Amino acid sequence: MRSKRLLYPYLVWMALFVIVPLAIIVFYALTDKAGAFAPGNLGYVKNSASIYLDSLKIALLSTVFCLLIAYPFAFLMSRMKVSRQRMMNMLVMVPMWMNFILRIAAWILILDNNGILNRILLAFGMSRDALPTFLNTEGAVVVGMVYNFLPFMILPIYSVMAKIPNSLIEASRDLGCNGFQVFRRVILPLSVPGIITGITMVFVPAASTVVIAPRLGGYNLIGDQIDQYFKGSANNMNAGSMLSLVLMIVILISIAIMNRFDRGEDTVIM
Repeated sequence: MRSKRLLYPYLVWMALFVIVPLAIIVFYALTDKAGAFAPGNLGYVKNSASIYLDSLKIALLSTVFCLLIAYPFAFLMSRMKVSRQRMMNMLVMVPMWMNFILRIAAWILILDNNGILNRILLAFGMSRDALPTFLNTEGAVVVGMVYNFLPFMILPIYSVMAKIPNSLIEASRDLGCNGFQVFRRVILPLSVPGIITGITMVFVPAASTVVIAPRLGGYNLIGDQIDQYFKGSANNMNAGSMLSLVLMIVILISIAIMNRFDRGEDTVIM
């Protein structure tokens, strides 16, 4: 009975800061400025369909690149000595100690037409007319997202891989598995929970993030569009709430699909 009472503060917290805000969003999404039921708000979703698709595409690309970079990195971390693992963990987290806006500003200095990257190319003899454009491109947005969200992919995968004992890998080699078979039958199946968690932790914020696309790409994604409806000159909470509600539904469906691949079984395929 006492343990149930300890849950009450958490239930109150959830009600105040999760359920109530969601209820407010749903209310504004389904009503107009006068408070009347307004199914026509779905028109805002139709008008923003291309932005939704761009946002999901960028989020998917960012998630894929994060996974490709994070997986081998996390595996190498998990096989290091404990002292080195702690140091690498700290190095992974160091960029997160810096303000989000400052991290984006740093990439602007790197990718700008007169930025660090183009200056390096000039130093190697490339003519100014032949310099590529890095800033205000889709690639710059993906780079910014990968940089900002990569730790959220590395840490879950690392935490799972660190629990895989070396003795299990050595035993699979003794049983005749080559390097690829060890990866396919032992390491990959056991690391699936970390992969699913990492994908979720990267895809969700990438699909709804703000600031990155306008600063690095020169265009808005759905998070920026919602932000403008709530705080910008449009000042339309009903439209912003409808876009937010649909985005939340899309994200929940994506998470449900991802969770189908994670059965929670730490099994080894032999």
